[in-house]
Amino acid sequence: MTDLLFELVTEWGATALAVVTFLSCLAVPVPSSMMMLAAGAFAASGDLALMPVAASALAGAILGDQAGYQLGRFGLAATEGWLRKSPARAGVLDRARASIQARGGSAVFLSRWLFSILGPYVNLLSGGMRLNWWTFTAAAITGEVIWVMVYVGLGYSAGSHLAEVTTLLGNVTGLATSLLVTLGLGYALWRRRRRQA
Repeated sequence: MTDLLFELVTEWGATALAVVTFLSCLAVPVPSSMMMLAAGAFAASGDLALMPVAASALAGAILGDQAGYQLGRFGLAATEGWLRKSPARAGVLDRARASIQARGGSAVFLSRWLFSILGPYVNLLSGGMRLNWWTFTAAAITGEVIWVMVYVGLGYSAGSHLAEVTTLLGNVTGLATSLLVTLGLGYALWRRRRRQA
């Protein structure tokens, strides 16, 4: 499938990249980061133009983020009545909403580029928890600009060394995500132990 998507980038260029980044923001498992690297490398070789590639990747990602936010907003609205029937679920829902409102912008920003695997879920949660739309949009666009600049820029810089850069980025992303999960679990265990004491 990856080979097919790379062929789409070479044949359809920026349009294919916009579609793929859009889908990746909705948790569709497509290799958007790899395709941005490849598109950057194609731009370096003169097969594609750099600015349309970057602009299309960014436009697709921004539209995907907005679609995910709206899906979360209406999806939670449809189930909130049922969730509130249980006092325990209602309490969790209220705490989640307060947390997103207090720290949601930084979570959105970091999940665009540093912890990008979490991005689609942060989109849904931000919409569902009614994070202020302006806060969401500003943080999402800022983060997506970094994501696109890093991947397209690295692909452009790497040129013929794309395979080595792809391996390195995969390792760094895996390490960052593992570290985030470890810190989150450690914090949850610490809070639980503190409550029990």
